[in-house]
Amino acid sequence: MQIIRDYVYNFSKNNKPVATAEPGEILQFETLDCFSNRLRTEDNLITELSYSYDVANPATGPVYINGAEPGDVLVVDILDVQVADEGTITTDGVCGPLFDHSEIRTKKIKIENGFADFNGVRFPVDPMIGVIGTAPDTEDVIDGYPGNHGGNMDSKLIKKGARVYFPVRVDGALLQMGDVHATMGDAELCGTGIEIPATIQVKVSLIKNFKLNWPVTETADHWYVNACAHNFDEAIRNASLEMQRLIMNATGWDETDAYMYMSVQSDVGINQACVPCEVAMILRFGTPKLPQFKPLIG
Repeated sequence: MQIIRDYVYNFSKNNKPVATAEPGEILQFETLDCFSNRLRTEDNLITELSYSYDVANPATGPVYINGAEPGDVLVVDILDVQVADEGTITTDGVCGPLFDHSEIRTKKIKIENGFADFNGVRFPVDPMIGVIGTAPDTEDVIDGYPGNHGGNMDSKLIKKGARVYFPVRVDGALLQMGDVHATMGDAELCGTGIEIPATIQVKVSLIKNFKLNWPVTETADHWYVNACAHNFDEAIRNASLEMQRLIMNATGWDETDAYMYMSVQSDVGINQACVPCEVAMILRFGTPKLPQFKPLIG
């Protein structure tokens, strides 16, 4: 099994691959936390780091996947996510809806036997991958931002047992990932989850010649389109248009039937809305699986 340890701060078609993998191969990604492991103690504040979106959220990779060509789909099965024994939560004085009702603070969180300890309150960890995706075929996208290539989607459903589908837009796809959270609530209210170094094991495979406009997460019983935009209206339109198209393709239904079905069976979850950010709304649009029909993807 290849172990990937190099990292970059943007998604780019110009990033040099640090490894090459075959479809069906299992890979291990060793990741830093979103601060590049620089906040060592609670005395270190985020304001001391010159923390910005072009030097944050390092993503381990990229990995060139042999045979991946534009127009294909890269399939990533999340086999395992193991986190370190200590994570970090911060506030920064500008991020989230309550920035003016909180101090700038760093809090270290111990992880022991699968539980986090917050001021004596213990709860189970549920590690998820915040940043994961492929290279765009246009301009570079810094790791702190999301897009239709993936990136900083911050979906708490991208965790062990999930399968994630990405559009391939450049030869080799150029897969990279990082920004693991031991736990994170929807919307990532103060701008961080429990940010933590981690080891991620994934299996990569390809679906040839399948149109996909946005990344999709598959769980045991649902499909989720991950999309983003500057506001909620744009983001939900992006996600629901893609879900409508995929449902029509799988079922043979027309636009209106697919739209009506989505209205009575689909749900929207807010992955991240910790403004200010140029991409202020990141969401997932989920629909139950339809066992009577072929899968939405594949």
